[in-house]
Amino acid sequence: MTTPLFFEHVGKRFEQTVVLSDIHFETGAGELVVLVGPSGCGKSTLLRCVAGLETITEGAILAGNRLLNDVPPQDRGVGMVFQSYALYPHMTVEENLAFPLHVKKVPLGEQRRVVGEAAELLGLAPLLKRFPRQLSGGQRQRVAIGRCLVRKPEIYCFDEPLSNLDAALRAQIRVDIKALQGRLKKTMLYVTHDQVEAMTLADRIVVLNRGIVQQVGSPKELYRSPANRFVARFIGTPSMNLARGRVASGLFSSGSLACPLFAPDGETVLGVRVEDVQVLGSGSTDGFPARVEAVEPVGESGYLHLRVEGAQLEGDDPKSPGKHAESETTERRLVASVPGHAAFGYRPGDEVLVRLGADRVHAFDAATGVALPRGDRS
Repeated sequence: MTTPLFFEHVGKRFEQTVVLSDIHFETGAGELVVLVGPSGCGKSTLLRCVAGLETITEGAILAGNRLLNDVPPQDRGVGMVFQSYALYPHMTVEENLAFPLHVKKVPLGEQRRVVGEAAELLGLAPLLKRFPRQLSGGQRQRVAIGRCLVRKPEIYCFDEPLSNLDAALRAQIRVDIKALQGRLKKTMLYVTHDQVEAMTLADRIVVLNRGIVQQVGSPKELYRSPANRFVARFIGTPSMNLARGRVASGLFSSGSLACPLFAPDGETVLGVRVEDVQVLGSGSTDGFPARVEAVEPVGESGYLHLRVEGAQLEGDDPKSPGKHAESETTERRLVASVPGHAAFGYRPGDEVLVRLGADRVHAFDAATGVALPRGDRS
């Protein structure tokens, strides 16, 4: 049986510092939920509260109908995989895997059976007699996952488990974790700062900022229907373009940037994804002018960084520590996505015409940052 998790108005303070505030959401049974947010937003602390490594200050955490607040870590049925592998260097892979069972005084025959099952599941069977120093980073991480697996927890917590690996290994282990979750059908909480991990692994994503839940939803929901400007900028690479301007009679304008926008008249923040910024051909006349400032050909796609005269493109990238989308409004660049082969046809200084996909733009309240109602754009 799989066990859902319930967070009921959870708060956590360290003395006078509020780390988590009114965390309220639930996971489905057997769901893989990814926690994302800037450094210091509280995502790892929330994971540690589930595992019992930190005590919550207020609220309740339940696994199914069982209150976890005062349950010791070893009795919670929660397995934790940390960023560091934390393997015992003097033990073989087999001994590292068996160690949690040895501590619980599980009979030797049962230890061998459970370790064998975990090793087969994780592709570690040929490595059981090796020591950690003889393993690659990806193999060590699989051993760390296996050591959690042998405990047969109801809930798995992963705290940035792939951050020490290079890009190729991260991609490989990410696939392994997703496949493992599909076989085990156990509830998993997964903390990462990596956008690709979040979008590819998650059944649902929880976006945190400064200890507060900003939005909970599927990767598609967060990408296509962000609840506020913070989520709009945080989810997606490159980040969503945001422009501060005014709406008058259904037309948004910010300097030379203009686009139909069905929002109340007055100051508004418009958001548009890079793939919805259309760079028009030479025969077009219905766009607004822009100048190419930089070109990034990055494979199948390329990115044009465009200067739009007078446009108030706002916000530092919230993925960068200490920077926030709401922090300032300065002249920045409008980023457009073009096919990779087409990117080579542009040079800095080129003058182009640009149009925004009117059915794909977003509107945010200029004061609160909350998304304004819009039609279905699935």
